[in-house]
Amino acid sequence: MAARSAALTMTALGLSVALAGCGLGGRGDAGDQRTARDYALEERMAETGSTASIWDLFASREDPSTVLTVNRYIWTASLEVLDFLPVEQIDPFSGVISTGFGTPPGGGRPYRATIAVTDAALDARSLNVALVTRNGPASAETVRAVENAILTRARQIRIRELGL
Repeated sequence: MAARSAALTMTALGLSVALAGCGLGGRGDAGDQRTARDYALEERMAETGSTASIWDLFASREDPSTVLTVNRYIWTASLEVLDFLPVEQIDPFSGVISTGFGTPPGGGRPYRATIAVTDAALDARSLNVALVTRNGPASAETVRAVENAILTRARQIRIRELGL
């Protein structure tokens, strides 16, 4: 009985390998050289009008051992300015800081922040701040004030370090 079961298993495995080796895979004739990725891109183009996706952020990296570079002054300033918020996740290689809820000194409303430092330049375009209250997103003025405070502190740190 065990020999028969083993023989059936080996036969099924052999047929599976033989079928996989023929290269058709149910996608048409042998002259069709399109891949599953091509089909997915066509479908995405038909549905959304674009072939872009979130995964394109990672696909353009040529060397997988290359890490993203972030501006160290903005990174440090973000941690200093928002030191009243408890840090939940931090990734200095991708430049993302996620915090929990915390109340600023002298304030009454708790905030949670996600900061992304996206470039090595000391520039406003290198900083993305998202603030959330318990009732929803924070006002644009509050977000802008936090961004300005972080950028101002980053410039102060740079001036102090370089002795300008």
